[in-house]
Amino acid sequence: MTGRHMMRSAVRVRTVVAAVAAAGAVVAGTGTGQATALDRVRLAGGLSVAPGIGYRAFLVTGSHGVVSGHLVTADLTNRHVSVDLLTPGTVSSRLKLSRMAAAQGAVAGVNADFFDIEESQHAGVAPTNSAVGPAIAHGRALKAAVPDGQRFGPGLPPGTSTRDVIGVGYDKRARLDKLTLRGSVRTRSRSFGLGGFNQYAVPVGGVGAFTAKWGAASRQRSVCGTDTVRAAACSTHTYEVTVRNNRVVSRSATIGAGAIAGGTVVLVGREAGADRLRALRTGDRVRVSERLRTASGKRLRFAVGGFPVLRGGKPLPGLDTRTAATRTGAGVGDHGRRLYLLVLDGSAESGSGLTVAEVADVLAAVGADAGVNLDGGGSSTLVTRDPVTRAPVVRNHPTGGAERPVPEGIGLFSR
Repeated sequence: MTGRHMMRSAVRVRTVVAAVAAAGAVVAGTGTGQATALDRVRLAGGLSVAPGIGYRAFLVTGSHGVVSGHLVTADLTNRHVSVDLLTPGTVSSRLKLSRMAAAQGAVAGVNADFFDIEESQHAGVAPTNSAVGPAIAHGRALKAAVPDGQRFGPGLPPGTSTRDVIGVGYDKRARLDKLTLRGSVRTRSRSFGLGGFNQYAVPVGGVGAFTAKWGAASRQRSVCGTDTVRAAACSTHTYEVTVRNNRVVSRSATIGAGAIAGGTVVLVGREAGADRLRALRTGDRVRVSERLRTASGKRLRFAVGGFPVLRGGKPLPGLDTRTAATRTGAGVGDHGRRLYLLVLDGSAESGSGLTVAEVADVLAAVGADAGVNLDGGGSSTLVTRDPVTRAPVVRNHPTGGAERPVPEGIGLFSR
């Protein structure tokens, strides 16, 4: 983001925040019996981004001081409004949110799930840039979730997992759900389950499938760590098989890298999974299938990973009440008819932040009855379409003063 755009955004935000006194305050409670310093959310006057989509700045007093933030609300009952995944095109690549929004024609959006941004604990292994949780775009599954112990981000609340998502169904209702991988590898004489799909970590003893949507990143990271310890050493008991047009075309004890052609699936196995792949022979007929099954039984047209912080209008028990940081969140209200996207200003500008528990409170205060925490810190970004230039403008002040490229985002569209 250029300095000129930063200045333009800052002026607009200050103008909107100046309307706070006229807008009044929305009172927020913790809902858990745990005391925080969060006393109110003060919303500024609203601006229309597109039919059914509005933007507001806000101020909130949290346990670490006054925080400024930005809120986009989408009315999913509006026939012009839709929601989909913002993506650079492959799972293992990153792009600035504003560029993804511009390329896909989104009128607003926020960054989404935590991702594999650094691999200092695995010498010689490059980070994949791939997100932690599942993702669905245009109704098609892009990836599944890594094991819980392999994730990046704050600790998960009890009862949640990397399979948790926020999504929108074909019924145009937003909801929190879980996506579980159901897949298999079948030959004429044997079959076994699939433990991974375009994800940066394959379960111990499992087999992961990588398609063209993975991208060109090395698949070596997928055999590093364990299901409970992300920093654990990379497995040395591995094997890789390439299947093209349902036939094995190559086999290797070395895990590879590079773009994967259409109609091709690369299978990566570790430990027992490696032994299963080693039994395949060049020319064998193999059928690989994968799908993401929802816990609700509802089909999702869009979904992205995020850990739940709010259900039934109340924060989940066990949320962190101590660590304040720049945050991104998304919420669902009015029985799935409304979607809320929330981002804070970077800590360098505001001098404070919110705890995860306070993010849940803010989501509840603005109207959500369910919500998730998304990637924060330097990744926190919210964009809306400029009414004059029609280009995406960064509304918040990202930590460090510039947008960080991210692997995915939640996009709002107006047709």
